Amino acid sequence: MSQADWSMFVTVMLAHALGVISPGPDFAVVIRQSLAYGRAAGVWTAAGIGSGILFHVAYGLFGLGWAVQAFPPLLDVAAVLGAAVLIWIGLKSLRAPPMSTQTAEPDAVVASRKSYGLGLATNILNPKAARSQVIGAMTMGAGAALMEELAVDKRFGFFVNHDLAGYEVPVHADIPHQEVIFLDEVDQTTSPMKAKGVGELGICGVAAAVANAVYHAT
Repeated sequence: MSQADWSMFVTVMLAHALGVISPGPDFAVVIRQSLAYGRAAGVWTAAGIGSGILFHVAYGLFGLGWAVQAFPPLLDVAAVLGAAVLIWIGLKSLRAPPMSTQTAEPDAVVASRKSYGLGLATNILNPKAARSQVIGAMTMGAGAALMEELAVDKRFGFFVNHDLAGYEVPVHADIPHQEVIFLDEVDQTTSPMKAKGVGELGICGVAAAVANAVYHAT
């Protein structure tokens, strides 16, 4: 390694060292974890952040970018591994047991058997995409009504379930068969295309329907 390379190496190392020790988002996360969960949690958080930065800097300094450029198949391997991780996560979601939500009675469980959506639509340009959009919105509505809860530690103003590990959302096994029917309608005044965006309108009414069902059942 030439003197110029060593100079660049030391410059990059010092720049990263200054970035790590200066207060920033990582510093704030460590302080928050320490205040909320104690010294041990703060130490583990700092260790996790530090190891991630070390790995990131290491593969940059040791020429991983050069290796990928010199051997393009390495990029394909990384893409395959990333796809495998996503497939594994998807399979876990499909195989996850359904969540149940307790009602006012301790032994009562809310069980959705079927959901039904009916709406006016104007000149559906892509029926499959529009139907999928409404189904996704209905799923979000079921999750909001039966599972989702934002838990806050009022002592520190800390969101306890701030990630998907503790914030419950529906999985495939939780959602029943869904039917979506569009009543075709021509709107001459909405836009020059005579069409409107579907958006997340399918979420409207889901929570109210679930609340009514629970009310009448209990």
